[in-house]
Amino acid sequence: MRVFVIVEGATEESFVSGPLAEALWPHEVYLTPIILGVPGHKGGRTNYGRVQKDLLRQLKQDPIAFCSTMIDFYGLGQGFPGTPLPPHLANIQKVEHIERAIKDDICSRIPDSCPDVRLIPYLSLHEYEGLLFSDPDALAQALKQPSLAHRFHQVRNDFLTPEDINDDPERAPSKRVVTIYSAYRKVIEGTLAAKAVGIERMRQGCEHFRNWLTQLEALRDL
Repeated sequence: MRVFVIVEGATEESFVSGPLAEALWPHEVYLTPIILGVPGHKGGRTNYGRVQKDLLRQLKQDPIAFCSTMIDFYGLGQGFPGTPLPPHLANIQKVEHIERAIKDDICSRIPDSCPDVRLIPYLSLHEYEGLLFSDPDALAQALKQPSLAHRFHQVRNDFLTPEDINDDPERAPSKRVVTIYSAYRKVIEGTLAAKAVGIERMRQGCEHFRNWLTQLEALRDL
């Protein structure tokens, strides 16, 4: 099964084509990341108009492949269906609400392309770097800063799960990493850290990521 994953930047592209793709090979599911936008205008702000356009294009031009997304909930751009969110939702409920709305929107626009089956929207809670806090020791080792492990543990221990890390706009997961280790390079070291932490640790600690991974793994049986 082939799955094209619309991602918002180079960090997610590297993660999808590397650790995530390798974890899914044994399930005969093959991922190809596609950075949001057209050549010359790749990446950047993830307003829904751009996401919608890429999803519609991909689903129509390859009628037998599946399509997914990997977009950060933190800093989500304008126009996403399902927003503004209903009050009092738990974190996972927030992203699931928007994911369902994305799928409903795409299904209403190209029902003959089977997006009800072929589209698996996914928003990262709250940001890609949240996954890296699944193993603070591995994160510190990947950054070649083992002495900082205790500070990564302090961040992790303040939240129920790694996916809950983001208690205000100035303290998103990536900003917390930079606060602890100012030389952090998102694309290079973010990918090295993901490999060090490993998909299985992410699966164990991050429920929403686990649900996405389970959906992708199950494609082999369709």
